[in-house]
Amino acid sequence: MEHLYAPWRYDYISEEKIEGCVFCHISKNIEDAKMQVLFSDEYCFVVMNKFPYSPGHMMVVPFFHTSSIEDLEDNIWMQMSIRVRQGVKLLKEVMPCEGVNIGMNLGKAAGAGIEQHVHYHMLPRWIGDTNFISTLGGTRVYPASFDEIFNKLKDNASKYFI
Repeated sequence: MEHLYAPWRYDYISEEKIEGCVFCHISKNIEDAKMQVLFSDEYCFVVMNKFPYSPGHMMVVPFFHTSSIEDLEDNIWMQMSIRVRQGVKLLKEVMPCEGVNIGMNLGKAAGAGIEQHVHYHMLPRWIGDTNFISTLGGTRVYPASFDEIFNKLKDNASKYFI
C-alpha cells in the first residue's frame, strides 16, 4: 500500500462543511482571510483554489449564481475575461510560471467539481511539472507552502487587478 503525506487535505475532512454553494458562501465572506480571496469587484472575485491541481491555482467567479455561462450578462462575462487576463499576468510575473492553463468545466460530464456555479480556472504550469512521479506514481509533488503562495499573490494582486 502506498501512502501520500498531504497535510493540507486535513482541512477538507475536518472543517465544518459549507451548506449550499461554496462560491456564494465565499462571496458573502469576501473579507474573511480564510477564504483566500485575492481581489473582488462588483461583478466577480478572484480566489485561490483550496484544493489545487497545482500551486497557485486561482479561479475567477461571478457573484451571479448560475451553472450556465449563457445566463451571464455580457458585462459580467467581459469583466470575468478581463480578470482572467490580469490573473494570468500575475501568475506569469509573480510565481513566475512558464505557462498557464485557463478554462471552465461546464457540467458534471465536463469535470466540474462545483457544477452549480460557473467559474474560470487559472493553473500555473512549469516545464517538467508533470514528471516521472506524476506519470508513473500517479502522485503530484507541491514544492511550496500554499499559504506562502497565497500571501505572495495577495501582496501583488493590487498591481494587476486594476
